[in-house]
Amino acid sequence: MEKSNLSNIKKLYEHKKKVCHDTEIKPEVIEDFVEEALNIILPGSVRMQFLNYEDFELYFNRHIINTDQIFNHLKLDAHVREKLIASYSEELVTLAKKIEIDAIALLEGDPAAQNICEVVLCYPGLFAIASHRLAHFFYEKSLTIFPRMIAEYAHNKTGIDIHPGAQIGDSFFIDHGTGVVIGETAVIGNRVKIYQGVTLGALSVSKDLQNTKRHPTIEDDCVIYAHATILGGTTVIGEGSTIGGNVWLTQSVKKKSIVYHKSEVHLDVKDRQFNIEELTYEI
Repeated sequence: MEKSNLSNIKKLYEHKKKVCHDTEIKPEVIEDFVEEALNIILPGSVRMQFLNYEDFELYFNRHIINTDQIFNHLKLDAHVREKLIASYSEELVTLAKKIEIDAIALLEGDPAAQNICEVVLCYPGLFAIASHRLAHFFYEKSLTIFPRMIAEYAHNKTGIDIHPGAQIGDSFFIDHGTGVVIGETAVIGNRVKIYQGVTLGALSVSKDLQNTKRHPTIEDDCVIYAHATILGGTTVIGEGSTIGGNVWLTQSVKKKSIVYHKSEVHLDVKDRQFNIEELTYEI
């Protein structure tokens, strides 16, 4: 091999060493972790069949061992690791209850859904919500890269981008989901429904404001329709409000508000044998 090529290889290797060296966790390890966890906490057994209690116990214990190995790769202190594993084991029970409530919200909120099994198997919104609740637990424990990798796995799989720092209440509903973005400091109340393409984002701010609230607050019982964009850390959508599709909001609205984008549709005809009135309709 030519000396110039050897020199280039060495430069690239040194570059890779200095740019990213915080974790030894590979993406496929995160994928296995998330899928194992969801097999445990999602309702029912349609994702994975367990023969009996002993079979489930064996799977659960293996997942905890695998999780401990991940924490070892994160170079956590042994005492910290032990406490985190114990806390995570308990949290799985809480997560299972919360995610069942989310699944019921999807079932009851979407006329197309026939049963919980269909929601678990076929709804990307539930996968994204469950993954987020998992990631948020670790985010609250002050881990950094691990919850971000969980969130990015769910983003890759569903097209739904939820930062693990976002605070989301009970009975959360995401329908369709593609293109949904929820930022780090967003706060979402209980029984909120959002549809595809919704952004709960930040206005452009400087890096030194990264520890401030930059994303909106959505209070209980709100509905946000497709492709609405709501921006800013001081923006509050009041309880029980409905935000229509394609709305752009950077200011707060009072509770029980209805906000909609009024579009103008121009209608013409190709065939002049029809009167324009015959083809006129409203959307």
